[in-house]
Amino acid sequence: MKKVIKSDLKKIYQEEMKKCSDAVKDGKHPYHIFTFSSIKDKKWPEIRIVVLRDFKFNPNVIYFNTDYRSPKIAQMKNNNNCCALFYDGIGKVQIRFHAKASIHYQDSIAYEIWKKTALQSRKCYMGEMNPSSEIQEWHPNFPITYLKKDPKLEHSEEGFQNFTCIKLNVIETEILKLYHDGHVRFNIKNKILNFIAP
Repeated sequence: MKKVIKSDLKKIYQEEMKKCSDAVKDGKHPYHIFTFSSIKDKKWPEIRIVVLRDFKFNPNVIYFNTDYRSPKIAQMKNNNNCCALFYDGIGKVQIRFHAKASIHYQDSIAYEIWKKTALQSRKCYMGEMNPSSEIQEWHPNFPITYLKKDPKLEHSEEGFQNFTCIKLNVIETEILKLYHDGHVRFNIKNKILNFIAP
């Protein structure tokens, strides 16, 4: 008969957090992109895919970048409770992070990350229109000049006025690992591991 003890949970937890850290630099890793959920108008959850830009372990902190004009910024200002969902289809692992979001805009944290941001990514913050605003016809929302090339470093600096780093301070981590002979589900809060019914 299968038996799972808390030391098994700790091992799974440490392995998955290591994978989150590895995924920052590995664009093909299943954790490199994740689903981020915020609250719209204090009523409805809004979800979208974002790119993992950094991950700190113990305490767990998740970073991603966005445009300051994006609706998610106003949502996080109204309610900074949020959730991040990671899924590894091959390993059959789901990780759910409950977190408090903090917005870094036009500060030293945002600038340090901006300096490391590739030109290809910088042009995404150079658009004239607010992300999610309705438009009459298709437009990439960055200067057409750079449709098939990256901007020069000097010109790319214009994008910093819209660049924002989001820091998710994790309050609780929940992991579900699927097994043919019985799934394992648990959470960790205040450094305490607890079994949860799958």
